Amino acid sequence: MLEIKNLCKKFGKFHALNGLDIHIPKGSLYGFVGPNGAGKTTTIKIMTGLLFADSGQVLINGTDVTGGINDLKQSIGYVPDFFGVYDNLRVNEYMEFFASCYGLDGLKARNRYMTLLEQVGLEDKVDFYVDSLSRGMKQRLCLARALIHDPHLLVLDEPASGLDPRTRFEFKEILKELKEQEKTIFISSHVLSELSELCTDIGVIDQGKMVLTGSMEEILRRVNATNPLIISVLGNKERALTILKAQPCVQTIAVKDQDIRVNFMGDEHDEAILLQQLVDAEVLVHGFSREPGSLESLFMQITDHEKGKAVLVHEVESGI
Repeated sequence: MLEIKNLCKKFGKFHALNGLDIHIPKGSLYGFVGPNGAGKTTTIKIMTGLLFADSGQVLINGTDVTGGINDLKQSIGYVPDFFGVYDNLRVNEYMEFFASCYGLDGLKARNRYMTLLEQVGLEDKVDFYVDSLSRGMKQRLCLARALIHDPHLLVLDEPASGLDPRTRFEFKEILKELKEQEKTIFISSHVLSELSELCTDIGVIDQGKMVLTGSMEEILRRVNATNPLIISVLGNKERALTILKAQPCVQTIAVKDQDIRVNFMGDEHDEAILLQQLVDAEVLVHGFSREPGSLESLFMQITDHEKGKAVLVHEVESGI
């Protein structure tokens, strides 16, 4: 659906984007993350026609939109991090104005924007002035405005910034509903815990390059695979420790009450063998699982240049 190929952009001698590649299938909810200065905003500005790339392509359904602003306008709905509203307009006037920008007017425009206002929970605010709305309501109004022309791709830049927890939850529910309607959604955010709950796919950009990309399931599995094993035993703990000390995949062992925390460098097959050894030795195993990982910990690891922990895509895929 969306494909970015070898995208490059320089500002003077600074490489904001240095051969960026992204592939997003139709219907995905794609999280785009990276540290400040990594190139996120530059990427979004090029995608939405606000900035020209030095080289590379942005393809939507196979059509290169980097040189065609009209194709881009019809294909993309954009919600910036700082949303613009016209305070002296009522909600219906605001929606009618943007509908007219896409050639919609009269009853067709009204039916379209009333459907969208209902979808974002603002149907009862249609006669309110925009400046009387809360920040969360304004954000939902901007989302409705971005959908007025029924775009293929929805691009959101920090959409939950400044919103209270309840409003963020409501906004997430709206995005899930849009995904169910087979909209492709590209969302840039620093709220990594929410992205891990919401997104189907994710990409991490650092220094203008994609350093990690894949489905959320795959990435979280990679995170968990490097985390310690937590083994809970109800009996024969000393026998369990003897088995663990003889295991070549075990690096360190820590014991607290009935829980044994093991830095274990093996894969799922090795884990299964270890569990079988414990059971065969009549160790009463009550729990056996990797310590849960998080997107935040992975993000810190692969963008921590001071400690030399930057990880390239092929390195992660090879299990490093």
